[in-house]
Amino acid sequence: MSMIRRILALDGVNVICHFRDDGYLLEGYGLMGRDDMARLAQFAHDYRRMIQGNADQLAMFTGMRGWTPPHGWIARGAVQSVCGVGNLVCVVEGADAPLNEILLELREISHW
Repeated sequence: MSMIRRILALDGVNVICHFRDDGYLLEGYGLMGRDDMARLAQFAHDYRRMIQGNADQLAMFTGMRGWTPPHGWIARGAVQSVCGVGNLVCVVEGADAPLNEILLELREISHW
């Protein structure tokens, strides 16, 4: 069984995807079709690149260290959130989901 699949056991996580550095979906599990997972992986890839660019600019313009590389990101919505670390992304449902715990787990798994 894939190591990323264990993320589905965390409260609120409905989908987990692992993608290549170009955004291509390698594996995905959960309550979403394969095509939607592929789109989610491409979104996460693009969003990660945007966050990296913004963090680089913030570090350059402010002169403050510690902004890069970003260790993860969250896009929160009213009903669902999307969390990403490295080449992993997950969809989380519910306002009470433990996002810190989810990000820590994603970070640990992203180093395997």
